[in-house]
Amino acid sequence: MTTLAAPNLTGRNRLECFALYAMLQGLPTYSGVALLMRLINGSEFAGKPFEAAIFVATVTILHGLMMPWLGPKFPHFFRQTFEPLFADPTLSFSEKVSRWLAQPNTALQLLSNALLLSVLAIGVAGIR
Repeated sequence: MTTLAAPNLTGRNRLECFALYAMLQGLPTYSGVALLMRLINGSEFAGKPFEAAIFVATVTILHGLMMPWLGPKFPHFFRQTFEPLFADPTLSFSEKVSRWLAQPNTALQLLSNALLLSVLAIGVAGIR
């Protein structure tokens, strides 16, 4: 099995990589988890004020920090979430986003996230 060399992230590129992983992958995923926990009435999760927001913020930050490190080390395990394009130091922030959006799997990922969050939001709104 071949492994990719870990990208050498420094300064601004590290911040861009963190922001892209956190905003584009972590936030929608963990927002869905928070809505699902509310839907199944996880009282220890949704009973306290701001508990869901604290959970989403914490795991989104951890996702943004860990994915650039774990993705190259375990490419087979993280093949759906690791994006080497986010760590490319030769691209600007907007070029990283536009190239990521141009990939065919990205549209499917964004559409499935939007549909899942919509269905979960409807379910949570219907809870009395």
